[in-house]
Amino acid sequence: MARELTFSQLTERSISKKYRKEIWNPFVEAVKRYELIQEGDRIAVCISGGKDSMLLAKLMQMLQRYSEVPFALTYLVMNPGYNEENLRRIQHNAALLQLPIEIFETNIFDVTDKTDRYPCYLCAKMRRGHLYSEAKRRGCNKIALGHHFSDVIETTVMAMFYGSQLQGMIPKLKSTNYKGMELIRPLYCVHEDDIIAWARYNDLHFLQCACRFTEAEFVRETGGTKRREIKELIRELKKNNPNIEKSIFNSLHRVHLDTFIGFKTKGEEHSFLERY
Repeated sequence: MARELTFSQLTERSISKKYRKEIWNPFVEAVKRYELIQEGDRIAVCISGGKDSMLLAKLMQMLQRYSEVPFALTYLVMNPGYNEENLRRIQHNAALLQLPIEIFETNIFDVTDKTDRYPCYLCAKMRRGHLYSEAKRRGCNKIALGHHFSDVIETTVMAMFYGSQLQGMIPKLKSTNYKGMELIRPLYCVHEDDIIAWARYNDLHFLQCACRFTEAEFVRETGGTKRREIKELIRELKKNNPNIEKSIFNSLHRVHLDTFIGFKTKGEEHSFLERY
């Protein structure tokens, strides 16, 4: 008689079978293509409680089990000030997925709640610092974040439309403030729509951003975020050009610097006139 699979095993099967082409293969492709993991790495998988980081944690867990390259994992959950309901949701989902999470406390929401100027930027910056610090304290040399293919595309378009610059989001990055630490993005080639489909297929319900700046009243007052505007724009453009996201993504790998008037590298600005 065949043994009954646990919920965690069923979600793993959905990744390796039903969503192999959409999730597992692109995940492995990113790890290999961008050389994100080396032998002996100790990686802190940073879990916010959202769909992206929870899927990332499960993928990393599976990869560690199957990979011929030995590496260690810590499943790190930072509590920036979640209410009890949200914290319980994270713990519940981690238990369902059999992820041995480790929670540490911060006061980020208390700090960002006192500012109305760029609260999301401040929150993101503080989160990153706390994650690097905690991961390093636990002996890790890398942190893994849940940024995905769609984040890469949206960030690129946002930078051009609202930041007056051509700027991407690279799959790995050495920390400038925490010596020996590196950030990796193993979901770099995974589309957000496929992550959503996987979560729905497994009837998993994850956190959205759980701070006051994403509550309905704030969204009504501000009209939503710029990222939401870009999501809607890309969705409209895809109706006439289904490959537009792929084209944007590929363009980040094929930058022709000789055709640009100016560019910045290592903090220094350069002009085409220097090599004219």
